[in-house]
Amino acid sequence: MTDTKNSTAAKRARLIEIVKARSFQEGPEMRLASGKLSTFYFNMKPTMLDSEGAHLIADLILDQLDGVDADLVGGLEMGAVPIAASVTAVAHTRGRKLPAFFARKQAKEHGTKSLIEGLGPGETMAGKRVVIVEDVTTTGGSAIKAAEAIRASGAEIVRVITIVDRQDGADDAFKAANMDFRPLLTLANFKS
Repeated sequence: MTDTKNSTAAKRARLIEIVKARSFQEGPEMRLASGKLSTFYFNMKPTMLDSEGAHLIADLILDQLDGVDADLVGGLEMGAVPIAASVTAVAHTRGRKLPAFFARKQAKEHGTKSLIEGLGPGETMAGKRVVIVEDVTTTGGSAIKAAEAIRASGAEIVRVITIVDRQDGADDAFKAANMDFRPLLTLANFKS
């Protein structure tokens, strides 16, 4: 158990270094997706699309999912797409089948007109146990929106995992929505 804890702590420490170098900035106030203003800003795409960053994120998410019965991993476009893709690939190297999906913000107006992408022909979300992932969580609104679409399709949300929780109300929002919310990192990891 100690080796796993040390390994997880080392992975978290390295991920913090990468996020600080590639995805975090502190300075003048910026408006966040939630509409709130903050002097701390995370653009996680440079970390999520970095080979080491993507691998660490996937590893840490899969470490959190040890012993969790889940059928799919994904979330709302666009933030969840690179995370879910990395998690499903690394899951395969661990001998775990955990396919990825993503929920569109709006259904396509052509082709299958799907709201949820990644399912094979004849597959549905009905009865699936799903892990929602996202890059940065402020109030939880984006992940809760994805969860509503996924629940409406008949799936059960077994966990919500974010790379960074800005610690601005998401924990309470997920509790109110009866969802198990777990951040890999929090804003406290980045404040001087």
